Amino acid sequence: MEVYLDNSATTRPSDAVVAAMMDAMQTHWHNPSALYRPALEAEKLVRAARETCLKAAGAQGHRMIFTSGGTEADNIAILGHLRTVRKPGRVLISSVEHPAVSACVQELERLGHRAEVIPVTRTGVIDLARLEDMLDEDVRMLCVMQVNNESGAIQPIAEIAALRRARCPEAAIHVDGVQGFLRVPMDFGRLGIQSYAFSGHKLHACKGIGGLILRKEHRVQPIVYGGGQEENYRSGTENVPGMIGLGEAVRTYPAGGPAEMMARKKRLWNGLREAVPGAVLNGPALEDPACAPHILNVSLPPVRSQTMLFALEGDGVYVSAGSACASHKQKVSGVLTAMGVPAQLADCALRFSLCPGITEEAIDYTVAMVKKHYDMLQKYVRR
Repeated sequence: MEVYLDNSATTRPSDAVVAAMMDAMQTHWHNPSALYRPALEAEKLVRAARETCLKAAGAQGHRMIFTSGGTEADNIAILGHLRTVRKPGRVLISSVEHPAVSACVQELERLGHRAEVIPVTRTGVIDLARLEDMLDEDVRMLCVMQVNNESGAIQPIAEIAALRRARCPEAAIHVDGVQGFLRVPMDFGRLGIQSYAFSGHKLHACKGIGGLILRKEHRVQPIVYGGGQEENYRSGTENVPGMIGLGEAVRTYPAGGPAEMMARKKRLWNGLREAVPGAVLNGPALEDPACAPHILNVSLPPVRSQTMLFALEGDGVYVSAGSACASHKQKVSGVLTAMGVPAQLADCALRFSLCPGITEEAIDYTVAMVKKHYDMLQKYVRR
């Protein structure tokens, strides 16, 4: 049996997406910036995909830029906006952000801003009391993710937006929604955030496509220059198959997917606790409203995560030891460290990430394989 539980790294493109992209490549391959009929038909399909994404995020009437993925979307949102800010100030970034956000620090500091880290609690959720103390009129931007890619913690975006309105109303809020879009609710229009990034290959679309939603009045400068596509925010000939595929992925994402994944996640956690009594949950408790339905981070001491990962691979179970977005770099998780997880537990952590369609049989097989290898490997750990 083969069980893929690394969906936070990437997902298999759905059959509907593959079919839509094949049709786009075979029939609607024309440049949508041209003026003849086939090009206008391609542009119409791109426009429909854009509207599908905006509607799914509760952002009708706002703007959306198609990007190459979540990393580019985050960079445009952060650096593109800070280039419009005349008076440098402080930029607050949560301590558990993805490198697509945290690695912008050097460039934003080159622009004259100062980066400061927002601490999180032991469950990986932003410490609102500490954040409130950090907010003043000198803050220019806050960067927080919707769902953490390692712990599955849902961040309190509405509460953060309320604090911003009270303490620094001129500051912008950028939300990295790569792990949240479609899996947890998002109402962009009501939240009062300024920008929201997401990625196609986390949603059963293809790699190389994503989106950035911007509030109508929010100012952003381009960071790539050229022919002025995407309303001059992101120049370059449009990736029509990717855009159409992303729209189809969003349109066909199962409405019951989050509830189904949460049921499987509970089954997985309960099975792991029974199989390994010493298992430790890293992140919110499953009954906590801050718990996302698709990511489960568990330490299985004393077995190191890499050892268990490779053992499971031999039985066709694919999981992760953390984020897969750092070019095969392997070190103790910065996210778990920021959460206060002891190094010896962080070194034994596995991330199981689900998608709609995961069966109970697959979950039970995974638990059985974890138990099999744990019972053997724990005997050979160096003391």
